[in-house]
Amino acid sequence: MSAVDEKQLRHVFSVSSGATPESGNVEYWDGDILWATPEDISSLVGYCLTDTRRKITQIGYQSCGTTMAAPGSIVLTKRAPIGQLAVLAKEACSNQGCFLLTPRHETDTRFFYYWLCAKVDYLQVLGRGSTFMELSTDELKSLSVPHPSLARQRAIANYLDHETARLDALVRAKERVLGLLAEKRRALITSAVTRGLNPRASLRDSGIPWLGKIPAHWNTERSRWLSRERDERSVTGEEEMLTVSHLTGVTPRSEKDVNMFEAETNEGYKICYAGDLVINTLWAWMGAMGVARVNGIVSPAYHVYQPGPRLEPTYIDALVRMPVFAQEVTRYSKGVWSSRLRLYPEGFFEVFLPVPPIEEQRAIIAHIAKETTKLDALRSATERTILLLKERRAALIAAAVTGLINVVEDDT
Repeated sequence: MSAVDEKQLRHVFSVSSGATPESGNVEYWDGDILWATPEDISSLVGYCLTDTRRKITQIGYQSCGTTMAAPGSIVLTKRAPIGQLAVLAKEACSNQGCFLLTPRHETDTRFFYYWLCAKVDYLQVLGRGSTFMELSTDELKSLSVPHPSLARQRAIANYLDHETARLDALVRAKERVLGLLAEKRRALITSAVTRGLNPRASLRDSGIPWLGKIPAHWNTERSRWLSRERDERSVTGEEEMLTVSHLTGVTPRSEKDVNMFEAETNEGYKICYAGDLVINTLWAWMGAMGVARVNGIVSPAYHVYQPGPRLEPTYIDALVRMPVFAQEVTRYSKGVWSSRLRLYPEGFFEVFLPVPPIEEQRAIIAHIAKETTKLDALRSATERTILLLKERRAALIAAAVTGLINVVEDDT
């Protein structure tokens, strides 16, 4: 983009910050004034903000001193994550987590939306703060922005609308593929663990609602007869620290990017051995449980169980990490609120488990490992494609708004 004037952003847009009405005053809420927040922008598909999760009343608007912005104004988040963007399709105000950029003169704000998209990394570098990062009004106003002719702005914006829509459609298609792969993976595991590998096997009603029909030669037992609680404690606390998650099961903390409080000492933490089942007592209802792959220690608030000889640990790992199993254990959990349910040993020991012959359990796990390896390879390839498409999108925007792509203006 040769010989294009640059101006400070303050000369192209008026910049205002939002505010929040008093949360407890019912007169301020559920009105008809759109009130944008970072959450509205982060969940947006496309860049046009047409509605907001919450709306305020005229009284609420007047009480907090936020500013109304006209359609076509840009909403920019100023707190972590800094730099999320939207263009208002309707008149709106915002909370204190956003800037509102209203054009001072006739402009195509889509061009400046894309230009700011290309500058997100730089905007984040400008953030300052001790408890959280925030972009200051002065830093934003001082940005030097290109200011091509209105016709040029429109041509570039139209080009990017077309090209980014094409790339976004490809990303959405790939994301649907990821969803289908995840669904197929869950169905594969559930079928193998609860029905076995022989589709012609005779079935019988297990008498257990969550389990349904199972192969006729399988048994069912309460978990109290299949495992025992292990309550051994670490003397030094120097063993490998393990975490328990509903997403990844039981894994060494060293393998995860964990940002949480750590005790001064791990003395007295519970010991678990490879093959032990570990249940996060507080988050069992979410599925935070699994079988340890290595020896280690876990929080003393968790419960550790040693599977008996009739259970293959890897089979139990697949079983307890099914979403339907997490739903089942909530029936035996204690607590007043669903988000504070706790699964204690006496509750876990009431749960019925399917018990295939041990050799069949091993065959099931081998089958799951083989088939999920294929699905995981497809997932990884799809994720790489999505990443490349997003990188292509970002590069395209940067090239177009800086003139590296020759966009032809529409003479009409």
